[in-house]
Amino acid sequence: MKAYTPKDLASRTIARRAVEAVIWGMPAVNYELMYQAALRIKATFNQIVYWSRLPDWKNQTLTPNPDSIYLMPFINTKDAGPIVLEIPPAGEGVINGSVMDCWQTPLEDVGPAGVDKGAGGKYLILPPSHTGTPPPGYIPLPSLTYQGYALLRSILKSGGAEDVAKAVTYARRIKLYPLAGAVAPPATAFIDAVDAVFARRRQPKPTRGSSLATRPCSLSHSFRALTGRCPPCPGSCSGWRASRNFRRGRGPRASPSTRSWRSSCPRREEGHDRRVRQRVAGGSTRRDWHE
Repeated sequence: MKAYTPKDLASRTIARRAVEAVIWGMPAVNYELMYQAALRIKATFNQIVYWSRLPDWKNQTLTPNPDSIYLMPFINTKDAGPIVLEIPPAGEGVINGSVMDCWQTPLEDVGPAGVDKGAGGKYLILPPSHTGTPPPGYIPLPSLTYQGYALLRSILKSGGAEDVAKAVTYARRIKLYPLAGAVAPPATAFIDAVDAVFARRRQPKPTRGSSLATRPCSLSHSFRALTGRCPPCPGSCSGWRASRNFRRGRGPRASPSTRSWRSSCPRREEGHDRRVRQRVAGGSTRRDWHE
């Protein structure tokens, strides 16, 4: 049996924590890439991205169903305060789905399988800093992050054009607005993504002689963009603690002895990048390891 030196064990610890940081970051990166795709079709926070027809190849989110009308409200309570997501009662149609924070941690399900049991309801997404008592008539959803989204499906009775149109009309009865404007809610902005390629932006191909030192690492770049825009909140989940450590260049629960590991983006030097690859990929020198 091989005898591991302290240097070997330290290297393996760095590798494990690097992999753990990446795994912790995957849900947040997936959210960030979807939000960036929304920005490219001129949507923004507290608006609803939706598809006015059944999805095709242009909807490149993970595992979309080909027989549902999708809606994705992107929520940010940092400046707007508590946000109301109003789900219509089931009858003429059915809305199923979940409301999540930006770590894709479920806050609650909606629709017949959710809290409202098909009766419809006003879901109130509360920011981390909220201390007041929610008004009566709302379903409070405390969130540990300011940003979040909902993944909603308008269920079709059939795949016929008439039933698709009815499902879209019913879906547009969903409302999204700040609680501060609940007396006279502003019109909800619906952004149709049906003719756009809803996907992450392609990374440019490397040119001859280029190195990872001059190319962005899409995972860490997206992770840093999100955590920079939505900083950790006091008392938040372990995923936020992982993000804090990841942004500082170390894995979750890293000790001072491992703080030399960096996940900078772009890479600062080719030699440093090669050492990280060797540590985390078990000696691999594949140039695409960070893609």
